[in-house]
Amino acid sequence: MTASRSSGRKPASRKAPTRPRVIKVDALARVEGEGALYVRVKDNVVQDIKFRIFEPPRFFEAFLEGRYHAEAPDITARICGICPIAYIMGASHAMEDALGIETTEAIERLRRILYCGEWIQSHVLHAAMLHAPDFLGLDDSLQLAKQNPDVVVDALRLKKLGNTLMEVIGGRAVHPVNTRVGGFYKAPARSALTDLLPELRWGLEAAARLARVFGGFDFPRFEDDYLCVSLHHPDVYAIDRGRLIDNRGLDIPIEAFPDHFEEQHVAHSNALHGVRKADRVPYLVGPIARYNNNFDQLSDNARALAGDCGLPRVVRNPFQSILVRMVESFYAVEEVIRLVEIYQPPDPPAIEPVIGAGEGTGCTEAPRGVCWHRYALDDTGHITAAQIVPPTSQNQPRIERDLLGVVESSLQLEDEALKWRCEQTIRNYDPCISCATHFLNLTIDRE
Repeated sequence: MTASRSSGRKPASRKAPTRPRVIKVDALARVEGEGALYVRVKDNVVQDIKFRIFEPPRFFEAFLEGRYHAEAPDITARICGICPIAYIMGASHAMEDALGIETTEAIERLRRILYCGEWIQSHVLHAAMLHAPDFLGLDDSLQLAKQNPDVVVDALRLKKLGNTLMEVIGGRAVHPVNTRVGGFYKAPARSALTDLLPELRWGLEAAARLARVFGGFDFPRFEDDYLCVSLHHPDVYAIDRGRLIDNRGLDIPIEAFPDHFEEQHVAHSNALHGVRKADRVPYLVGPIARYNNNFDQLSDNARALAGDCGLPRVVRNPFQSILVRMVESFYAVEEVIRLVEIYQPPDPPAIEPVIGAGEGTGCTEAPRGVCWHRYALDDTGHITAAQIVPPTSQNQPRIERDLLGVVESSLQLEDEALKWRCEQTIRNYDPCISCATHFLNLTIDRE
């Protein structure tokens, strides 16, 4: 595969217009949700920029109030069809925290395999099918399939492997039905997972192939010094548990999240904006934040692959997120192989709770970043309060900040090329605004 210009259009310089110019993108494909971008430029200086999200409120936290604690994982899973495990595990951990449940190491290993399956299918879908066309000047994965069918074949097979893991352990790939507070309803037989080892070993090679292909892309030259927030675990690359850290020295238990971070309402968006509480600074969650904070917890092979792709030790270019996703996909397959080789079905498959009042917190790393839950229960085990902070709401102001920087550095581009670059910038984040049809209206006024 030969990489073309990353903008997908030939940049061209032009004189500043003598009258305002309006640019609209009526349909931003390959992201989840509805939104719009407004940019006002005067004398080649960006005067205003707003990334508007039209997704209406979904009221999941209100739906949860009054429901029995055991229902929370299944209800919250419906927030997202792409990453239901993130919500299932976050809600389960929070309920276990509230009820004082301590799960076994065998249950946690099986949960990690399941979570890795979600990482694989989500990361590969985005990186290969939704994001890679941007770097090749292609409109979609169908054009990519014509140009390089091997990449698409590898990606689809690798994504299917992630789905298969979710089906074998969770009962189905979308909104799994075998998970519960305390563990699983039924543990798969050892052979059900070990039979997947040949395909998993193929998947490890395929993830590395895709990562190296994408490493040859021509990445736009834009960098920022991100405030990176993620989970951290001293022994493994944090996926399903850990403490919250940032790259400025923060190190807190997950229950202290609201003491340091908050969501704000903004006039131009229905999506909440996450900021650091002390100074209202936007922060980054997701693959780049995890990679920058936890590089040393990656396996030797994953770190070597990062080097082969051209990734630095600290990633500051958001367009390289596609490479970090593939390094994480490689690591996830490697983790599954490691855990499957030593797998023994947990017995019992779940720890039964003792029902009572309490408050609990759960936090995991969804493919797109930190997903935080907190619930309060009454003495009958029913939910009296719920709070969920998903990764995309935390990243919204960071997306807006990136768009500002990218537009400022790309004003020499013609309108079509600038629109393409803005869309590409948003897709760096794989934003999960909704699971519906996806639109972005982009308006640029040039004065």
